[in-house]
Amino acid sequence: MHRLLVALLAALDAVLAAAGGIAVVLAPLTLLWVFGLGAPDWGALWPTSAAVWHLGHLVPVTVTLPDAYLAATGIDPSFATFTLSLAPLAFAAFTALFAARSGVRAGEAGAAVTGWLSGSLVFAGLASLVALTSNADLVASETWLAILLPALLFLVPSFIGAVVGAWRVGDDGPVEAVRDRIERMPAAWAPVPGLVLRGLALTTLGLVAVGGVVVVAGLITRSTQVIGLYQASNADGIGATVIALGQLVYLPTLLLWAVAFTAGPGFALGTDTAVTPAATQVGALPGIPVLGAVPDSTSSWLLLLVLLPVGVGALTGWILRSRMPSSVEPEPLAPRLVVALAVAALTGGVGALAALSSAGAIGPGRLADTGPQPGPLALALGIEVLVGLAILLLSPRFGARPDDADVFAPHRDEAPAFSFAPRDRTPFDRDEHATGPAPAVSAPGTGIAHDVWPSSYRGPDDSDPSAAGPSTAGDDEVRARIRAAWAESNDDEPRR
Repeated sequence: MHRLLVALLAALDAVLAAAGGIAVVLAPLTLLWVFGLGAPDWGALWPTSAAVWHLGHLVPVTVTLPDAYLAATGIDPSFATFTLSLAPLAFAAFTALFAARSGVRAGEAGAAVTGWLSGSLVFAGLASLVALTSNADLVASETWLAILLPALLFLVPSFIGAVVGAWRVGDDGPVEAVRDRIERMPAAWAPVPGLVLRGLALTTLGLVAVGGVVVVAGLITRSTQVIGLYQASNADGIGATVIALGQLVYLPTLLLWAVAFTAGPGFALGTDTAVTPAATQVGALPGIPVLGAVPDSTSSWLLLLVLLPVGVGALTGWILRSRMPSSVEPEPLAPRLVVALAVAALTGGVGALAALSSAGAIGPGRLADTGPQPGPLALALGIEVLVGLAILLLSPRFGARPDDADVFAPHRDEAPAFSFAPRDRTPFDRDEHATGPAPAVSAPGTGIAHDVWPSSYRGPDDSDPSAAGPSTAGDDEVRARIRAAWAESNDDEPRR
């Protein structure tokens, strides 16, 4: 594909990623402005939408409550200005997935660097435009953070996608050079880098799936509390819709909290609080319906949840072990140990990154401290995944090796005990199976020679020129009967 076309498509992907995220915020807020507010201030619509988009891209937003609102609600003036930094990660996930898709397509088209730079620069330009036009008196953010963090959330996944796409098809450049260097490694070590990356992807997806299961289970078991908080909000149809959409964009954040809860360290819902399988200590919570899924107390049975990350590690180890070469005996231990340690360490790093992105402030005062802690979560996930990996990666291999193609080679030429003896093959004797003389080639224009026809088409009185000896009496009787039948059917004398 032409590099200019790749650059244009990458730029279009960046525009769609930015516009799609902003539209998801702008559309419901516009409906709320029209139908929910009696005298809406249209000048605040764009700053509010941009602030939500920035918050979704990990940009802290400073909120200043007006004096009239403080007087009407009786809120302490010391809480008039506070910071919101707990990100609704659905926006960041949308941008990252769009960027990775754009990078993969550019890499597979043979223009990885062009597509990556084009999309990243266009998205950074759009983020700058949003940051420079959205600050207001009530909601504001640091301009450099509002440009840098959204740009990084597009640039890094796009780069990873471009490398993956170039790795698939080759780029005659640095990616191809790295692949050649890896392929020249010893046979036992060449698959290690690919196995480590595959293992990291498997553990990440497995932990996200575990978090999703825990969130669904919590919502089902404590559905009464969730419904009660919805009813206590006294929201009309529009308000309930806005609340539901707000909780939906926080769904990835809740998944990461569930992963932290499953791993053991848990998460906080305010200063000096903790929600863990061992114990739960929370104070007054905001009236957000989804927080009704947080358990008031815990049971010792919840400690068994730690087996889920161990199971994810074991499943990953089983998949990686099945892809390891086993033609060398004895099977080397060092590559397997390196794979296990590297996957566990990288999984712990992903856990720390997840904790950083899912922690922050959701209000003033004690609500400024919510989410999991990076260090404990990284350590817990690394150890639990390592235990699961070690069970199947470091244990000896039992049974036949499915990837050894020549295991049964010495026995392939032996005949099975139940097989029959082969029949003797004799060459085909054309003269023995002949039915008539070889056809003669007639001269052009004279028609078909009479001896072209096989013996079965000759007349009853025609002799068989291929006969080698005198006929027997039985043959004469058969010929006589044939001549009689011929005469009766044709009312004519038989030919001589």
